[in-house]
Amino acid sequence: MSTATPTPPMIQAVAVNKHFGDLHVLKDINLEVPRGQVVVVLGPSGSGKSTLCRALNRLEPIDSGEISIDGKPLPAEGRALAALRADVGMVFQQFNLFAHKTILDNVTLGPIKVRKVSAEEARKTAMELLDRVGIANQAEKYPAQLSGGQQQRAAIARALAMRPKVMLFDEPTSALDPEMVQEVLDTMTELADDGMTMLVVTHEMGFARRAAHRVVFMADGEIVEDATPDEFFTAPKSDRAKDFLGKILTH
Repeated sequence: MSTATPTPPMIQAVAVNKHFGDLHVLKDINLEVPRGQVVVVLGPSGSGKSTLCRALNRLEPIDSGEISIDGKPLPAEGRALAALRADVGMVFQQFNLFAHKTILDNVTLGPIKVRKVSAEEARKTAMELLDRVGIANQAEKYPAQLSGGQQQRAAIARALAMRPKVMLFDEPTSALDPEMVQEVLDTMTELADDGMTMLVVTHEMGFARRAAHRVVFMADGEIVEDATPDEFFTAPKSDRAKDFLGKILTH
């Protein structure tokens, strides 16, 4: 009887270490994110969350260990890295849109240049994605003409236009005014509901409870807990997590 080959995790980090000078910011990180799962990374400032997020597509080189995306080890540099990066959508705190290009041009640029999609097809897909994130009527405007929440939704559309296998979010709402946070979280929740594999570094506890399959809690460069949202929020096992939640949830 033939046995099916197990599907590799979409993201896999094995014994990943990273130093900034004397500071050991990632300590033997082991993490798997299966296809279609939403993992929210929580933890105090300086715990290594953003560094981990950036290491997963080699925006931050690691010192040791191995990172794989969809079963393929992340190349160190060159064309192979660029090709694999195209499969990993990234949304940052700052929206990183090209200020001198319209929203539509921002969204079509990657597919045309990297995926070699025709301009017509790229435009059609871009408009569908802008409609999906609720800003199709802003397509011909420039980033500076949009609110922060609209810019971040444009950045999400831009990442999705590359048809990534996985989306990484690094504090996507931390630069937004409070009233704009929810519109971005709603967009992310819809993505999660559609089955997109996502790793999200955030302080938004409501999103973690509602959209995450797992909560990974980091402190001092280590993964301290890895649990379901229900387990983590109702019965955290470590003192670090209890302390963190005590501070966050009392505010």
